[in-house]
Order: sequence, then structure tokens, then C-alpha cells
Amino acid sequence: MSFFAAPPTVEATVFTRLPDEFRKPSRNAWGDANRQGRPIDSFLEGPSFDRQGRLYVTDIPYGRIFRISPGGQWELVCQYDGWPNGLKIHQDGRIFITDYKRGIVLLDPETGRTEPYLESAGSEGFKGVNDLVFAPNGDMYFTDQGQTGQQDATGRVYKLSAEGQLTCLINTVPSPNGIVYDPHLNHLLIAVTRAQQIWRIPLGNSSIISKVGVFSQLHGGLGGPDGLALDSQSNLYIAHTGFGSVWCLSKVGEPLLRITSCRGISNTNLAFGGADGQTLYIVESETGTIMQARGLAPGLPMYSTA
Repeated sequence: MSFFAAPPTVEATVFTRLPDEFRKPSRNAWGDANRQGRPIDSFLEGPSFDRQGRLYVTDIPYGRIFRISPGGQWELVCQYDGWPNGLKIHQDGRIFITDYKRGIVLLDPETGRTEPYLESAGSEGFKGVNDLVFAPNGDMYFTDQGQTGQQDATGRVYKLSAEGQLTCLINTVPSPNGIVYDPHLNHLLIAVTRAQQIWRIPLGNSSIISKVGVFSQLHGGLGGPDGLALDSQSNLYIAHTGFGSVWCLSKVGEPLLRITSCRGISNTNLAFGGADGQTLYIVESETGTIMQARGLAPGLPMYSTA
């Protein structure tokens, strides 16, 4: 049941697509587990802009990181033994990657060298980290999704403070995926894919987490909410994978806009960029396409300021 009228709809357009030279479809372990064994040439994720306006994306099954110029030209930054998913850029230029196999990984964008940063929670391995976000003070929040879902609601959300202290904020999430932090409202919003929900985690002045609740309930499609982005007015943009749409909700959850895909329905993640920071770039993973559409306001910075 919905108390809201359908929001206005716009269609995204193509910005660029993965060049054919990087497309060599084959079977691989990630595809066997996540794409029913079909040969695939890529599965793009983790869009993030650096301060030069270049867009970084990850390619999970082949362990590749690409950099895309403002004009849409692709460059392979590195390829390594991992399954990189989320990617964010620290204010000092370091690139942090949530890698399903390896935990949190650091990438030097100049040399293409990767190194471990956080491989476990104590001595316990992660289920499979998925996405991350920085707070302005340098604290990192990230999701540990693995294969959790309605059959196993043990997904986790972690905080890694700027001083290096790791804390598990919640461990009862059925598939925590995309994550954003709103400095104006001091809360986290989490895409809970298998429950078709967005959860809200208020962050108070203490280390105790309480009053975690459902911010929005979605439905439909073959997937669920995946990547998230926030604009400067605290509007939330949700990549609804398996549904071919991005939803924009106000800071209180009212539907404001629907952006429909012009290429496939596997829109997995999104990021703000462009000259004025108000263009939303959307990854359609099945076709290896980066789409674009205008947001309602400029996006929040994706990197820390501390």
C-alpha cells in the first residue's frame, strides 16, 4: 500500500560503455555463484569521482579497476586477484575498495598497486564486504553482506574510526548493500537488498546504537535496492537493481523522482559528478554501461575532509 502518487519519470541517457577491447566473455567463479554460470565479460560497480572529475568503477569478477575521463574514455588502472565492489576516494587521494574476497583494500591510483588494509574483524573473516562511505571526519562505514538474505539475517554494518578502531554497529541485516552517511541528519541509510527496504541507523553521541528502523519499503523487480547516493538537500537516490529504475526520495521518504534505465534493468550503483556536481551517473552492470541523468540538487562529496 502506498499513500503517495507516482513521482515524475525521466529516462537516463548513455554516457559511455565498457569498450569492446575489455570484453572477453568467459565463465568464472563469481559468475558461477552469482550469474548461474553464464559467461560474462564484466560486472561493473563502485562508481566514484576523484577531484579531477575522473570516474572510477570496479569490475567484480575480473578484479579490474577502470578510470573514465570526463569525455568517456576508459583506462585500466589495475587488475588483481580479488572481487572489488564498492570504491571511495579519501581526501588524501588514497582509494579504498570493499573486496568480497579480501576485505578492505587500498589502491594507489598512480601506480595501480593494491595492498591489504583491513582483512578481518579481529581474527574472524568478513562474510563479504560490499560498500563503504566516509564521514567528513574521516570515519569509514561499510557493509558486510556476503550471501545473507531472508534465509540468514546476519549481515553486518561496521564503523572504522579515523583512529583505526573497528566497531560492529549492527549484525542482524538481511543483505546490507549500499550505504550513505548524511552529515546534516547524522544518520546512516542502508540498502537492505533482499528485504526490499532502506534502513535508517541514527548516530547519537554515544557508542550505543538504538532505534534502527525502516526508512522506506520498496517492492517489485528481480533484485532490490543496491547502491545509494545523497544530494545536498538530503534527498536519497536508490539504484533499484532488477527493476531498471533509480528512485529519489526526500529526507522523510517521500517519492520525488523516478529515473528509468535506457539499457537493461541491472542498475547497481550511482554517483554524482559533472561540472556542477548535479549529474547522476548510474552503472548498468549487465551491459557494462554508464548512464546519466540530472538530479534535483548537487550531490554530497563522496570523500572525507579529514
